[in-house]
Amino acid sequence: MELCIKRFEELTIDELYAILKLRVDVFVVEQKCPCDEIDNRDQAAIHVYLKDADGIKAYVRILDRGVVSEHVTIGRVIAAQRGKGLGRRVMEEAIKAAQEIFGTDTIFLEAQVYAKGFYEKLGFKPVSEAFSMDGIPHVKMELKVRQ
Repeated sequence: MELCIKRFEELTIDELYAILKLRVDVFVVEQKCPCDEIDNRDQAAIHVYLKDADGIKAYVRILDRGVVSEHVTIGRVIAAQRGKGLGRRVMEEAIKAAQEIFGTDTIFLEAQVYAKGFYEKLGFKPVSEAFSMDGIPHVKMELKVRQ
């Protein structure tokens, strides 16, 4: 499994297509959620993903302070195959990348409520009550990291 960390302009057309297809397949089609998946933030993002010969297996994007929040933000966390540890692995790499690239000590995310425990195992703590985003319950979470 190969780890890739790229800015938008470094992605090939095929990589970008595979990332967007995976996100739409899960966040729009599978979850039956007509949301603004292609939201004009990808151009500002760091894209972190794991791939093998068959394609992208797990993906996360990182946004700098001020794009979504006052903190560096991780979002669009997805694993093509669940239960294989790929989500955890790509998140661990994204946390490291957020620290190295943006020098952050706080990482923010908006988790779907069903996945809150997954993020808590990585050290994230809830900082809001549940709220609805695109008809799906979410909770804001933060991770305080050491520099």
